[in-house]
Amino acid sequence: MLVVAFKPGHDGGVAAIRNGRLVYSLESEKDSFARYSFLTPTTLLELAERLDEVPDVVAVGGWQEKGISIKGQVGAGYHGAESVVTRSSRFFGKDVTFFSSSHERSHILGVLGMAPRRSHRLQAVLVWEGITGAFFLVDDKFRVVKTIEVMDQPGAKYAALFAILDPTFPATGGFPRLSDAGKLMALAAYANPDDAGPEINAAVDRVLAIGNAYPVPKDDFRDSVLFDAGLTTEIGTLAAAVITRKIFDAFADVARRDLPSGLPLRISGGCGLNCDWNQQWRELGHFSEVFVPPCPNDSGSAIGTAADALATLTGSPSIEWDVYSGLDFVTDTLPDPARWQRRPLDDAALASALGAGRIAAWCQGRWEIGPRALGNRSLLADACSAASKNRLNVIKQRETYRPIAPVARVEDLAAAFDADFEDPYMLYFRRVRDQRLAAVTHVDGSARVQTVSHQSNQRLHRLLGAVASDTGLGVLCNTSLNFNGHGFVNRMTDLIAYCESRGVTDMVVGEDWYQDRIGLAAGQAA
Repeated sequence: MLVVAFKPGHDGGVAAIRNGRLVYSLESEKDSFARYSFLTPTTLLELAERLDEVPDVVAVGGWQEKGISIKGQVGAGYHGAESVVTRSSRFFGKDVTFFSSSHERSHILGVLGMAPRRSHRLQAVLVWEGITGAFFLVDDKFRVVKTIEVMDQPGAKYAALFAILDPTFPATGGFPRLSDAGKLMALAAYANPDDAGPEINAAVDRVLAIGNAYPVPKDDFRDSVLFDAGLTTEIGTLAAAVITRKIFDAFADVARRDLPSGLPLRISGGCGLNCDWNQQWRELGHFSEVFVPPCPNDSGSAIGTAADALATLTGSPSIEWDVYSGLDFVTDTLPDPARWQRRPLDDAALASALGAGRIAAWCQGRWEIGPRALGNRSLLADACSAASKNRLNVIKQRETYRPIAPVARVEDLAAAFDADFEDPYMLYFRRVRDQRLAAVTHVDGSARVQTVSHQSNQRLHRLLGAVASDTGLGVLCNTSLNFNGHGFVNRMTDLIAYCESRGVTDMVVGEDWYQDRIGLAAGQAA
């Protein structure tokens, strides 16, 4: 059975699952389209070109466009743990099953379908995102048997604080920006919430009491210490730390009070990208295990709707999947040999070049599902040079306060960090132990590590082994290869333009290593 599912609205995408295995998950933002893009015809055509049959099930995720009162609902709509629609339909001349379920269910069944396939009498699913903030108890038949509401719009309120602090955000009419929550997570590390006085605490409580953050009622906070206070100021960082603590505590208190202890916890929704919160769920001691997929935000919702269709039609949402389920890199041209010298990839030589301060654009195989570069569409740099962080943020045109994540071999975790658990999807914080890792140590001593084993990413693991031979630690800087405000680079024309315009002197595509003669000569002259 082939299921093809579509995600409407922002973070649009399409997923194909054949006989219980994820074949493709394509997000419309990738291949250098705008971040958070709606589903595009290009994405549909990319999938259609690669499938050799018309699907048996066509699934559309539920959605509701904010501010639209007429025809704003898509499919089964946004809310409802039981909102499911099935009917017979036709698709390009074939009789098919049409399926739709609510957006909330795409998160619930998506994380259950991607979680380790083990039998549980009950599982707890936490969906926390822009709109929904609730726990769902799910039985062994994958039925939601209880919903425990915690907080409305937790993700929107988190982003709303950023908007209220930001002098460039309009006082009226502005909607929460999808990119702001991750920035606030970075700012929270710059302060200790215990240092915040009653005025900041009270102001943050007012943010959490907002009835509707679409649009952000920023003008209501003119009398507040937060209004246009700035993002990197003491008020801004303290408020970020306070709201980070208060939101987690609100959900953790409900979990301890209303959920049986010892259940597995499955986390979905955009707040599942907050590594601080994920680590706190691991350390809470209330759950037997914690699972977060690499695409907990809406980038995984097409997968979730397809998994929900499977659950409805077969009784189980469980799927086999690989994080590298995007498209292969497209070699639509070759670099100009007058400028770019091509040579076979030599891990030892590349490790030495990175150690000397060069930065490499690294493209391997198929792109990663979800928003984080996991070693197939990455910029790599020396993790032991503090200058790497600043250079990468300049190349990516990002704020200077944002940290750079490390990628590390599993063999080096115990030496480099305070915990050696595997995290192949870069979802948890840990503390940096080795003081040499200046480029990847955030201001509070934390790092969001992607761990790499021979099994999870063999090609990157080999390069990290060469780095370890040079430095004693198989650790590099790893950040996404993308134009600012756009999804991953996925074709040679864009890669060349990116590197030549940003001073990236090394490009690796598969086993080919391209070196920029002009850029390297300029660097030597300087």
